[in-house]
Amino acid sequence: MLNFFIPEISDGVFAVGARDHNRRVFDAFIPLPRGTSFNSYFIKGNDKSALIDTVGPGFECELLEKLRQLTNLSGLDYLVMNHAEPDHGSAIPHILKESRAKLVTSEKGGAMAARFYGVSPERIKTVKGGESLDLGGRTLDFVDVPWIHWPETMATYLSESRILFSCDFFGAHSAGGVYADDVENLISLAKAYFGEIMMPLRIFARKALEKFEALDIDTIAPSHGPVHRDTTLIGHYRRWIAGDTLPKAVIIYASMWGNTERMIDAVYNALASSGVEVRRHNLADMQLDLLVEDLVDSRAIVIGASTVLSNLHPTVAYAMNLVRILKPPTKYGAIFNSYGWGKGAIRQAVEFFESAKIENVGALEFNGPPSHEDYRAAQELSRALAAKILAG
Repeated sequence: MLNFFIPEISDGVFAVGARDHNRRVFDAFIPLPRGTSFNSYFIKGNDKSALIDTVGPGFECELLEKLRQLTNLSGLDYLVMNHAEPDHGSAIPHILKESRAKLVTSEKGGAMAARFYGVSPERIKTVKGGESLDLGGRTLDFVDVPWIHWPETMATYLSESRILFSCDFFGAHSAGGVYADDVENLISLAKAYFGEIMMPLRIFARKALEKFEALDIDTIAPSHGPVHRDTTLIGHYRRWIAGDTLPKAVIIYASMWGNTERMIDAVYNALASSGVEVRRHNLADMQLDLLVEDLVDSRAIVIGASTVLSNLHPTVAYAMNLVRILKPPTKYGAIFNSYGWGKGAIRQAVEFFESAKIENVGALEFNGPPSHEDYRAAQELSRALAAKILAG
């Protein structure tokens, strides 16, 4: 039998989750260049014990074995379900089968546990924000934080150890490292994660952050990524939730025969020469996590698109739909569209900016290779966009 490494992140608090080093996609669209972790935490009180969340599919047996290394699993008292999604809850039926534990969750979480995992009503204990469970020398306080990012979501605070089990809030996709200082470029990973999960729900994230900031927190233990032994990430979240943008533009483009790319080269240089930070993403080789990370605090989006059968290039249409769904705090936009034998694509880009409530500073349509006149027009549009960006 494998003897698992089980970090004790605080006295009587153990990280018993699983690490998936090989997974490369999450939710069928989010890249995982460094894999991910499914975090679960076992808490041993003087009188009772509790498990905070479980693991994703395929790691149920690993979780059970880790718990058996620490305790008599049949005597587990509580299984806290902060969130019902399968990456948190896939082992719930296994834990309940092997133990006497009550499933502790929100009222909406109870309904989801019954539907998703077949948990019977007598095994469910629903709690509200402000309620607590006494484990003997350790107290679990529950914080109601709906819509970060499902309606049933709650968080759990271990008051004696000042640990916040924050669920998906403050998470990051990384299979490496127990603690935040073990993970290289963690803030970039956390920023991309925020953009993918929390950015579309900033109004709810703001309310959650206010509740968390009222707590005395020393340690943040999220459901994905490493444990934070300080609260540095809270400052970053405060800025991201507020929608604070930088004098930065994200260029999203697809070029079939190089004409659009030549124009984007000119736009890139014009913006950069004006003092704008420019991030360029060629959709032919898109790294979606890096694009989303840039969207979190970019003030402008530039779309460069070839035309396909009188429509926007499909990869550009996909990227624009992603922007619409994720709702970044972007203020300004511009469009550069090349066509061959038929127009029509630029109208779709203009409509996108209107629907996304992004101010369209201008749209330039050109036939085939850009001419000198096209380049001059692009320079003018780029300078106008740069002025908007730098003004704030």
